[in-house]
Parts: sequence; C-alpha cells; structure tokens
Amino acid sequence: MRYMPKPVVVSVEVPQDTDQVFDFLDVMANHEPFNDHLMRDWELSGPERGVGSRARVRVRALGMTDVVDMEVVDAQVPMRIVERNTSAKGGRIGQGTYALAPLPGGGTRISFEYRWIVATSLDRLTAPLVRAFMRRNNATAMRRLAEQLAERAA
Repeated sequence: MRYMPKPVVVSVEVPQDTDQVFDFLDVMANHEPFNDHLMRDWELSGPERGVGSRARVRVRALGMTDVVDMEVVDAQVPMRIVERNTSAKGGRIGQGTYALAPLPGGGTRISFEYRWIVATSLDRLTAPLVRAFMRRNNATAMRRLAEQLAERAA
C-alpha cells in the first residue's frame, strides 16, 4: 500500500443545534460563501441538497490551479455529510466528511475531516506542507461557516 497523507481534521463549535447546522450544510450552494477563499467559480448541478448534489469549482492552491468536482455521496441526517472530490489535472481523489455532534450545553460541534483516497506523488512527497495548507484553509472555512450560521440566525 502506498503512503497516503494522514487525514486533516478541523472543528468549530456553534450555538445552533445539529438540525439547523445539517439543514444549512445539506444545501451545496451554502458551501460557497464559507469556501470561496480557496474555491471559486462555483457551478452547481444535481439536486439542490442531499446525496447527488454536485459542484464544480476552480481551486488555486500552492501555486497551482485546478478544477475540482465535488459530490455528496452519503448523508446521515442530522449527523454526517460525506463529499467525494476529484481534481481534473491533479489526479487526486479525496473525501470530506462533516460530522455534527450535539454539545452538552446546547449547540453543535462541527468537525470536518479531509482524507486522501488517491494522492498524487507530489502530495505524498510534500505531505507535511500539503497537510498544513489544508489544515489552515479548512480551519478558515470552519470559522467562516460559524459566521454564516450566526448571520442566518440573526
């Protein structure tokens, strides 16, 4: 088995309950505002929400530009959403999983895990750099997701 970079996990806690968070994340179009620091030119297809919902985005990362296709491949209401993504040039296949857990005092802990299914040779050779880049950008996305949820609740 070839070495794959370890998954990257980031999380944020929000005051909204898991049903509200899931309802927001279940709509693919809602992902653009909290991910547009990395992913641009969103083209949506398939159903608006749920399994089969898709987006094609342009990504500029680490000096390279690529097109990435994302599709929701699994969902467990209101606890988990799994997206599979494939890069056009890079030959990379990944999986992003949003896991929602209720907090004891109310609210939700949102964890996002990015896992490589197929990693490029460059990803494997530069794994610490790639993982740090992914961690930083995914943490930014989680912070921005919390802001989007707060604006929606206001």
